[in-house]
Amino acid sequence: MYLNTNKNKYEIIMATTFFKRLFGLMGQKNIQSGLLFPKCNSIHTFFMKENIDIVGLDENFEVIYKYENLPPNKIIKIKNDRKKTSILELPKHASQKIKVGTIIILNED
Repeated sequence: MYLNTNKNKYEIIMATTFFKRLFGLMGQKNIQSGLLFPKCNSIHTFFMKENIDIVGLDENFEVIYKYENLPPNKIIKIKNDRKKTSILELPKHASQKIKVGTIIILNED
C-alpha cells in the first residue's frame, strides 16, 4: 500500500505480526516508509534513532490525532476505543499537509 502526501509517495507496511508490532520502526535510520498498526491506540518511540510523525485514525481512516516530528523516548495514547483505532507511523514531516478530519486513502500502486 502507498500513501501520497507532500508530493511524495510513501510505502505503508501493515504491522500485523507480533514482531512487526513489537519492533515497528525501532532502530531504523533514514526512514522512508510508513507503518500502519491496526487495532491500536498507543505507541512509544523508545529506541528510535530519529523523529517520526504519528497519525491516529478512526475506523473510517479519518484522522483523529496527529503528532509531527515526535522525538524518541515518548509515549502516545489516543483516547478512543482500541478496536476502532489505528496508528500510522510516518517519516518525520511526512504528515505536514495532513489535517485532523482528513480521510486517509491508501493506494495499491
